[in-house]
Amino acid sequence: MINDIKPLRELVHVNLGTRSYDIIIGPDLLREGVERINALLPRKRVCIVTEERVAALHLEKLQSALSAGGITSEALILPPGESTKSWPHLERTVEWLIEQKVERDDLVLAFGGGVIGDLAGFAAAILRRGVGFVQMPTSLLAQVDSAVGGKTGINSTRGKNLIGAFHQPRLVVADMDLLGTLPPRDFLAGYGEVVKYGLLGDADFFAWLELYASSMATGDVAARARAVQRSCEMKAEIVARDEQERGDRALLNLGHTFGHALEAATGYSDRLLHGEGVAIGCTLAFQLSARLGLCSQEAPSRVAAHLRAMGMKATLADIAGELPDADGLIALMGQDKKVKDGQVTFILARDIGDAFVANGVDMAQVSALLAEELAARPN
Repeated sequence: MINDIKPLRELVHVNLGTRSYDIIIGPDLLREGVERINALLPRKRVCIVTEERVAALHLEKLQSALSAGGITSEALILPPGESTKSWPHLERTVEWLIEQKVERDDLVLAFGGGVIGDLAGFAAAILRRGVGFVQMPTSLLAQVDSAVGGKTGINSTRGKNLIGAFHQPRLVVADMDLLGTLPPRDFLAGYGEVVKYGLLGDADFFAWLELYASSMATGDVAARARAVQRSCEMKAEIVARDEQERGDRALLNLGHTFGHALEAATGYSDRLLHGEGVAIGCTLAFQLSARLGLCSQEAPSRVAAHLRAMGMKATLADIAGELPDADGLIALMGQDKKVKDGQVTFILARDIGDAFVANGVDMAQVSALLAEELAARPN
């Protein structure tokens, strides 16, 4: 059990040989982040890609810190929301970086949540066949998931994250102070990715979250830093073993097969945020595991109970508006990037903290589960 909570700066190393990098975690990290960025720059200028909400709250502070460190900067401010992960905004970003005369040895700073990190990282990956970039995630979801591991990309109208590249950052700066301005719903959506780590591979971490996650939600910086640190440790370990998702890394998709289909079904809109889809997807994955006789019924009940205690979406009944029927949702799963030989890949579980990659799942069982959950939704 993880018992100690200290509001200290933490460092997690992602071991990928010559492409290794550090994740710095803690409060008030802008100055240290700028010092580390400075050490990576042959010429003291950077281009920042951010979005409107983050820019209004934090861009001036970041640019002032960069200036104090002797670094000049320019910023591209994009619209917020999942729709920004698209061809038009990718083209806009790449053309702006070219206009700024970004060279291969320069750095692009991705300053925002998961949408900005994925988009800016992909732009850096394809510009001049690979420009360096730094992740400065401003949301809980990005700090524990999308900013770490080198997955970059945009969405297609046919599915989420179908267009992209593996491109590792040079550094990740996870400043806890930036989480203080997150709307409660966005914070809880990010928590959907935090709880995933306990569910997939660390039962003690999940038990710790049952005790301390409510403190995170109410602003406990030390608890937030500890949760981000453990999440990043787990992701770093998996990425170091399987950088390009040929094996173990697929475990990080617990909840995502269902979740991505639900995001597509709701039009990648504010009806369902990514982390909310993951949380519901985790519940469904455990329910399917129990239905298949892989785990006890107590496990999915415990998962749902914890999400409910956190005030989160936990089932299909929590999604407002119309949804496709079971066959429609399964068709959307068929567009998932994890489909192999025409079969949908699921992450299932033998228990909390014991997930595994499952191929050849009986889709009739999946259909029956979805039909039951859809029937339980209010009219």
